[in-house]
Amino acid sequence: MGRIVLSMSMSLDGFFEGPGGDISWHRVDEELHSHFNDELRAMGAFLDGRVVHELMAAYWPTADADPASTGAEAEFAGIWREMPKYVFSRTLERADWNTTIVREVVPEEILALKARTSGDLALGGPNLAATFRRHGLIDEYRVYVHPVVLGDGKPLFPASETPEDLELTETRSFGNGVVLLRYRVTPRRPPS
Repeated sequence: MGRIVLSMSMSLDGFFEGPGGDISWHRVDEELHSHFNDELRAMGAFLDGRVVHELMAAYWPTADADPASTGAEAEFAGIWREMPKYVFSRTLERADWNTTIVREVVPEEILALKARTSGDLALGGPNLAATFRRHGLIDEYRVYVHPVVLGDGKPLFPASETPEDLELTETRSFGNGVVLLRYRVTPRRPPS
């Protein structure tokens, strides 16, 4: 059975996007994008919220036909197109590109999806991630900390009454100053 893996970029002060949805501060260069491709190519499916899915679907299906695309971008376009995708939305009527629409996060259905999927499931989108976290469905966090302090924006980890214990399994620095912090979720121990 695969794991549910949340991979997100974050500023040093904890925001996944700046004011007005700004993500121009992301430092995704060829090295980091190639790393993302290596990680995502091995996944069994993408799990995204509607907003993330619509942003991806607006660009990636034909990005490899754009002469301005880098090699890593063109490679990711193929990965994205071919990967099975599950988009969680109550309003989306239709989705293309190997995508299944799911209306609600039902933990038993997510666990069944994990059991029948070969490979890990890549979870994307902070709102969907908060719901998965509330249900205890995230197995691993891959947080890419970018060397920027935004001062304001949307936090990657909103307030929660559901604490999680994590075990650091990997750190990696990239040439552009981004640092990967990889954590496995460990079972909580009852208080002594």
